[in-house]
Amino acid sequence: MLDLDHRFGLSERGSDLRTELRAGVTTFLTMAYIAFVNPQILADAGMPFDAVFVATCLAAAFSTLIMGLYANYPVALAPGMGLNAFFSYVVVLELGYRWEVALGAVFVAGLLFVALSLTPVRRWIIDAIPFGLKMGITAGIGLFLGILALKNAGIVTASPATLVTSGDLLTAAPVLALVGFCLIVALAARRIPGATIIGVLGVTAVGIAMGVSQWQGLVATPPDPMPTLLALDIAGALQVGMISVILTFLIVDLFDTTGTLIGVAKQANLLDAEGKLPRIKRAVIADSAGTVAGAMLGTSPVTSYIESGAGTSAGGRTGITAVVVAVLFVACLFFAPLAQSIPAYATAPAILYVACLMARALADIDWPEITESAPAVVTAMAIPLTFSIADGIGIGFLTYVAVKVLAGRFRDCSPAMIGVALLFAAKFALLD
Repeated sequence: MLDLDHRFGLSERGSDLRTELRAGVTTFLTMAYIAFVNPQILADAGMPFDAVFVATCLAAAFSTLIMGLYANYPVALAPGMGLNAFFSYVVVLELGYRWEVALGAVFVAGLLFVALSLTPVRRWIIDAIPFGLKMGITAGIGLFLGILALKNAGIVTASPATLVTSGDLLTAAPVLALVGFCLIVALAARRIPGATIIGVLGVTAVGIAMGVSQWQGLVATPPDPMPTLLALDIAGALQVGMISVILTFLIVDLFDTTGTLIGVAKQANLLDAEGKLPRIKRAVIADSAGTVAGAMLGTSPVTSYIESGAGTSAGGRTGITAVVVAVLFVACLFFAPLAQSIPAYATAPAILYVACLMARALADIDWPEITESAPAVVTAMAIPLTFSIADGIGIGFLTYVAVKVLAGRFRDCSPAMIGVALLFAAKFALLD
C-alpha cells in the first residue's frame, strides 16, 4: 500500500485504494457501451465486427493504461464517438475510400498528434481556434451522432421530398429505442452508475424476449484480431484527397481530448492555481499513442472520455482508477458473443444520449456577441446537415473569418485561424 501511495500519490490527493477501485469500476460501466457500439459503426464501413471488437477493447486498454501509469490521471480512453461515425459514414461510405485507407489516415493523424504533443505547437493550435467555434464543433458532432442514432433506430428515414421524415414509429425497433433512451436518461438523472450500459442491455434483453433479435451467447474465447491487425494502408492515406480527412481526425481528436482532460481534471480538483492541467503533455501523449496503436489494431481514433467524470465523482483521483478501467477492458474481450447479440436499435439510445451530452456545448457560446455565436451555430448545423464533420468544420472556419473581416474585426482572427480557413477554401475549390 505504501508503494502505491508513493507511486500514485494517494494520500496527497486525498484518496485510498478502495476508493480508486470503486471509481475505476464506475467509469468502466459508464463507457463500456463503446465496446459494443464502435464495432457496429465500423462494421457499416465493411470492417469485420469481431476483429473491431478486439481492436476496440485493446486500444482502450492500452491507452488507458498509459494514462494511468504515465500521466497518473483518473481518465479513461477509447475510440471516440463522432470520429468513428466520420470514419465510416463520411470517409468510407461518402468519399468512397477503402477502410484500410481510412485506418492509414488515422495512423498518420496519430503520428502528427504525437509530434504536436511533444512541442508547443499543440497549445498554439488549441489557443488559436476561438472558444465559440470549438463549442460549435462539439455540438455539431453531437447533432451528427443524434441523426445517426435516430436513423439506426428507424425513427427517421430518408425522404426525396423533405430530406428526412419519420419512420414507422409503431414497429418494435423505434419503440424499444425510445424506451431505452428514456431509461438511460432517467438512470443518469438518478446518478446510477452504468446507466448507459444498463439501458443498452435492457433493450437488448427485451428485444430478444420479443423475438425481434437473436441471442448469440455470453462468453467465449476472444475473436481473431488478424482481419484488421496491421491492415492499414498508409500509402493510400498519403494521397492529396486525404489531407482534409487527416486534418479532421487530428483537429477533432486534439480539441476533444484537451477539453475532456480539462473538464475531468477540474471536477476532480486536479488543476493548478492558474487553472492549467499539470503533466498535460503526458496525458496527451497517452491519447495520441492510443490513436496510433488503435489504427494498427484496426479502429478509429482514440480519445479521452468525458464519462471519466463518473469515476472522479465516485472519488477517483489517481491513475489507479485508469488502470482498473484498462484491466476491465481486457476482461471484456471474452464477451464477444454478447456484443454480437446487441442490435442497432439497442445501441441507438446510447448514441443519442452521447449526442445530448455533446450538444450541451451550445450553452457555453457567447450568444450576445453575434460575430462569435453565428459562426458557431453555422458550424453546429453544417456538420449534421452536410453529413460531414470535415465539411461542417470547414464551413464554420470560413464563416468565422468572413464575418470578422466584414465586421471590421480582422484582428480577432489569428494567423493559424486564417491559415486553416484558407486550407479549407482550397479543399472546397480543388478537391470537392
